[in-house]
Amino acid sequence: MKILITGASGFIGTNILEDLIDKGYEVLNIDWKEPKIPERKSVWKKIDICNYKKFRESVLEFAPDYLLHLAARTDLDGKTLADYDANITGVENLMRIIHEIPNLKKVVIASSKFVTRNNYKVKNQFDYCPHTKYGESKVETEKKVWRDQPKCDWCIIRPTSIWGPWFGVPYRNFFDMVMRRMYFHIGHIECYKTYGYIGNAVYQIEQLLFNSTPEKDNKVFYIGDEPAYEINEWADEIANELGFIVPTMPVCFAKWLAKFGDLLGLFAIHFPMQSFRYGNMTNDGINDMTNTYKIAPEMPYSRLEGVRITLKWIRKYERN
Repeated sequence: MKILITGASGFIGTNILEDLIDKGYEVLNIDWKEPKIPERKSVWKKIDICNYKKFRESVLEFAPDYLLHLAARTDLDGKTLADYDANITGVENLMRIIHEIPNLKKVVIASSKFVTRNNYKVKNQFDYCPHTKYGESKVETEKKVWRDQPKCDWCIIRPTSIWGPWFGVPYRNFFDMVMRRMYFHIGHIECYKTYGYIGNAVYQIEQLLFNSTPEKDNKVFYIGDEPAYEINEWADEIANELGFIVPTMPVCFAKWLAKFGDLLGLFAIHFPMQSFRYGNMTNDGINDMTNTYKIAPEMPYSRLEGVRITLKWIRKYERN
C-alpha cells in the first residue's frame, strides 16, 4: 500500500512517518521543509502545497492508496487569514487533486481543536467559535472539505494539545517550564485539559486512516488522551521523574503577577506570567473523545510511559 502524507516533516507527521515505514508501507512525504530525521530525505519531496501545478504532479505521480493531510501553518503568530494560506488555498488544491487519484481508499484531513475556544461545548461538527486567526483558518479548512467532499471514504481530525518526541513550541513549553523549575501550582485550583501523547495520537490517526468512517454525522474526530489531564497531577508526574517537587503559589500572588505581566507587555517587555497564561492555567479545556474511542479504543501508552519516553528524548536531543 502506498501512503501519501503532506506535512510529514512536522511533529505529528515525523512520528507517523517513522511508524508507517517501520511497518513496511511505501510512504511519500510532501512538505516544503526538510524532514526532521535526515535519513528520511529519500521519501521527501520539497513542494509548497499552494503551488497547484507541482502539488498535483507529485500526488498523481505517486498515486496513493491512502492520503493523510497534515501540512499547515500551525503557529498563532499570524495577523490575517492570508498569513495562513496553506490552510486555505493548500486545502482547496488538495480537494481538487483528490478527485483525480484513481485508487484512493481513504483521506484524512487535519484540522485543529482551535476551531473552537477552550472548553466550548460543541453542539455538532459544524459548530465553530475560533478565537485566533489560526483557528479561523482551520474553520476554512473544514468548510472547504465539506464543500468538495472526496468520492472515497474520508474524515477530519482535530488534534488537541499533542506532546512527545519531536515536539516544539508551544506544546514543549510545558515540559520546559517544569524542567527549569519555573512552573508552579496556583493554590489548590484544579484544571482539566485534553492533551494527547504522540504515541497514542499516531495509533488513533492510523486507526482512522485504515478503518471506515462512513457516517455523515460523525466525520470529525478529536485526537487526544482520555480522560482529560489534571494539569497539577501531570506537572507533579514530570517533576517526580526529575527528582523534585513543584512549588505552590498563593492565588492572590499569581493574580498580581499576571497583572504585572500585562503592564510590562504594554511596553513590549515579556514576562512569563500574564493574564492569558493565568487563565490558561486555571480554566478547563476538555474535548469530547467519544467518536475517536469508538474507532481507536485502546491507548498504547500510559501518560507516565509517555513522560519517561519524552524526557529521555529531550535529554538525547539536547546532547545532539
